[in-house]
Amino acid sequence: MTRTRVLLLFGGRSAEHDVSRVSAVAVARALDPERYDVVPVGITKEGRWLLAEEARAAIEQGPDALPTAFEVGGPLVAELPDPGRPELVSLDAAGDVLPGGFAFDVVIPMLHGPYGEDGTVQGLLELAGVPYVGSGVVGSAVGMDKVMMKRAFAAAGVPVANWLAAREWDADAAFLDEVEANLGFPCFVKPANMGSSVGVSKALDRPTLEAAVATALVYDEWVVVEEAVAGREIEVAVLGDRPPEASLPGEVVPGDEFYSYADKYEGDAAQLLIPAPLGDAETAAVRRMAVDAFLSCRCEAMARVDFFYEEGGRGFVVNEVNTLPGFTPISMYPMLWEASGVPYPALMDRLVALAVERHERRARRAGRQRGLPDA
Repeated sequence: MTRTRVLLLFGGRSAEHDVSRVSAVAVARALDPERYDVVPVGITKEGRWLLAEEARAAIEQGPDALPTAFEVGGPLVAELPDPGRPELVSLDAAGDVLPGGFAFDVVIPMLHGPYGEDGTVQGLLELAGVPYVGSGVVGSAVGMDKVMMKRAFAAAGVPVANWLAAREWDADAAFLDEVEANLGFPCFVKPANMGSSVGVSKALDRPTLEAAVATALVYDEWVVVEEAVAGREIEVAVLGDRPPEASLPGEVVPGDEFYSYADKYEGDAAQLLIPAPLGDAETAAVRRMAVDAFLSCRCEAMARVDFFYEEGGRGFVVNEVNTLPGFTPISMYPMLWEASGVPYPALMDRLVALAVERHERRARRAGRQRGLPDA
């Protein structure tokens, strides 16, 4: 059987570079070597694409040889945007094309955060005519930008917690006054375009609010401030397109004040309860809401939808969607599907198949627009 050659992108230019390196190892471990030929390509923090030779050698030696995180290093390569001929070419130090190169069948952009999860790489791959895993340009962009995401939720009637946002030149004293008057303390301050809780702070008063806004603006020019919801943190994984399916819900019990970056990736104090201890009616309701949130943002193929659950209050309110959720061994997305009857290798099979199906569907439509018969 001919193996599917998968281009596995990891690293990237965002503050989530290191999380991506760990996620890529877990994905490589889950891809059946009899079905897939995995070519890992690391993207440096400066944006250079490097053929990760050490990672490829480890993959070829089998799961036991895989490290905790792939290193970003190796010969310089570039993605060649030539529709219908997905191929990487090798470059020398001067940027000249070297002989050789290799073709691939599908891309898994395991790139978290800006310049990977936000529609930028997805747009490049669309231009290149390459099948890729995950949401398209629109869903990725909306799902990354918390301002546009919350506007999409509101337009679709999906309940969200109270929030305010400002661009950096409007995040002034008047904005802080508005936050105090309408959200109060405590509240949470976030960069609009970032994940893994990078740049997120809890503000307890005016001085800590000012400091939190300054921290968020290090990572993005838009800042979002959200009310502190006294509720349980519930997460649901969504998979597929026609129609999308929701997993069993899980619950995060933070070990920190909130589910911070350190709590997610550096410590073991947080508890992940799968399935979440909810009644049947609550479980059904949050699964329906997860699909509604997924569709409202034009997501495709996969996303993790995060909720707060106010028992005795508003019930479930959506916090955000994550179109490229963590795939590390302790990440909720694959764990939720494992508990829902879809083990990690089968999950990757589904995601690759969805990528190819979408590519073929769009190629047929593009052909019809040009007056060509369906293949």
